[in-house]
Amino acid sequence: MTCMDTVVDIRAADIGERERKGGIGQFFTSSMVADFMASMFGPLPQTVRILDAGAGYGMLTTAFVARCCAAGDVRAIEATLYEIDGQVLDVLNAAMRDCGRLCAASNIRFSFTIHATDFIHEMSTRLTEGLFGSAPPVFDAAIVNPPYRKIGVDSRERKSLHAAGIDTGNLYTAFIALIYRLLAPDGQLVAITPRSFCNGPYFRSFRKDILKRMELRRIHVFESRRAAFREDNVLQENIIFHAAKGNRQPHEIIISASSGKEGGEITQAVLPFAEVVHPEDAEKFIRIPSAVDHAAARETLSGLGESLASLGITVSTGPVVDFRFRESLRRKPEPGTAPLLYPCHFNGGTVCWPKLDARKPNAIVDNAKTRSWLVPSGTYLLTKRFSAKEERRRLVACVFDPGRVKAEWVGFENHLNYFHENGGGLEPALAAGLFAFLNSTVVDQYFRGFSGHTQVNATDLRALPYPGRNTLQTIGRELPAFDLAQNEIDQIVGRHIHAG
Repeated sequence: MTCMDTVVDIRAADIGERERKGGIGQFFTSSMVADFMASMFGPLPQTVRILDAGAGYGMLTTAFVARCCAAGDVRAIEATLYEIDGQVLDVLNAAMRDCGRLCAASNIRFSFTIHATDFIHEMSTRLTEGLFGSAPPVFDAAIVNPPYRKIGVDSRERKSLHAAGIDTGNLYTAFIALIYRLLAPDGQLVAITPRSFCNGPYFRSFRKDILKRMELRRIHVFESRRAAFREDNVLQENIIFHAAKGNRQPHEIIISASSGKEGGEITQAVLPFAEVVHPEDAEKFIRIPSAVDHAAARETLSGLGESLASLGITVSTGPVVDFRFRESLRRKPEPGTAPLLYPCHFNGGTVCWPKLDARKPNAIVDNAKTRSWLVPSGTYLLTKRFSAKEERRRLVACVFDPGRVKAEWVGFENHLNYFHENGGGLEPALAAGLFAFLNSTVVDQYFRGFSGHTQVNATDLRALPYPGRNTLQTIGRELPAFDLAQNEIDQIVGRHIHAG
């Protein structure tokens, strides 16, 4: 019996029910990814207590068992699995019985327990009750592909987690936070998760918690967002990480990368941990330079000494949430309205307004109800908060020129970020310099090194290092137009920023 034999049995069990799996937030792990994850564990104790929460068809535990049998470094495996999807339990049981036979052939004792219960509710309760209830179990290792979807603020899951001292709004970080609380000292965790927890304000509490309780040893990234769950057509940037229970981060961390294709090359580098999580960073962003270009971009931008705060510039999210002002929106401009800008108004580096063939409105009524959500006309730098799949750059910036759009007030919709000074416009050369800098390839590569999703938050933009004000103005004055080719932007920016 081999791991691949079990894979064939599992595939025969109809694993193509995407809507059902999406509804519970879970997508099952391929055999290739499972085998790779199992290979990431370090030395294990002679008797290893392994947890697989959200086990699905048992692919991860099967791969872990196969790894232990091949390595011959353990004498007993005690597997605990959680799975609430009743439609996969028979296959999961069969997979664990196959694991028992594989272990018997390798003289390894194997036992397993499958819990068809809610892992979050059960473990949150046991962690909360402490001495007055059933003590939580302890594990030496955990391997997991947790479900991921948002958790409602008033849901039972959120309340259970809050009682256990866990503050997070997504299932996958909830699973991970519970799992590492159940690990023994030096217990190991290997997990495949969305990369989104690595930056942004939404996962700030989780980042601080995991970095306080777990020592990150390796992070693996995929070069394609489709790589990890190709069969389920999941467009999600995922990582695999290996960590151990402890409160002192290592001096160095392994960063590896692969295409995600069968037999694809895996590249890796050993980096100072301080380059991945900057010691002075209050946000605890986890930056992942997954390619040579990313590393070069990091070196270049590390020589820049300014922040938006030191430049006296602020970036904010567009304040107009359109569905809250439906009665005030207008398809066409008319007397008594102000321009309302969306990402669809971006055109070759500047704003093209109005855009009457777009599905979005072009104007908002300017009255007492809406005025506080508008900004005075001026020169602003705008960026899209979400980049489309076909766009080359993660950061997409354009300039709002009041000379092209005549208005006293203007509305920026919530899918935009806008750069301003004290709530008003920027000096034109400064705005042009920021435009070139943020649209440069080196900044895009740097940004991808710490942002693993297509959303561009104002917090992420504040975290970037920037050139000095004079340098930005010089770049802006050298910019002959806003619709330049990428290499022309890169040449102008490159003349003024250098590796430190």
